[in-house]
Amino acid sequence: MERPSLEFNLPDTHEEGKLYVVDSLNNLNKLNVCPAESQLSLDEEENTGGTGESMAGSNARNQFLFFITFILTLTISLALVSFVIFLIFQTRNEVDQISSRLLSEKKNIEELKKLNNIILKHLNQSRIKEKPSDLHDYLFTHTELKVPGE
Repeated sequence: MERPSLEFNLPDTHEEGKLYVVDSLNNLNKLNVCPAESQLSLDEEENTGGTGESMAGSNARNQFLFFITFILTLTISLALVSFVIFLIFQTRNEVDQISSRLLSEKKNIEELKKLNNIILKHLNQSRIKEKPSDLHDYLFTHTELKVPGE
């Protein structure tokens, strides 16, 4: 694909006329090269008179937007980190509470095991003293000890 040549034989006019024609050719070249940005750049040149003021304003605006975006990003990051630290402390407190409850329950279970062993020893000793037939008669003659439905 061949590019059209932008060289023209310009008539001999005074100097301002030549500059206007060259400027028009540059604008036409910009339209051919980058049509999406051409209207924006042409409007900026018209507003500023083509003196380069638009570049300085654009740089300042870009720096300002970068600064605002940077500050916003830092603020959001700080908020997220603070929230994570809060969750870590909250979780640690709950784990401590649960572990203390487990320890107290473990102590209760150990006490219950000791009581169970004492009761079993007492029952074993009382069985030895009584005759087995007496125990059988005692269990099956008292109505409050019978299993319902028998």
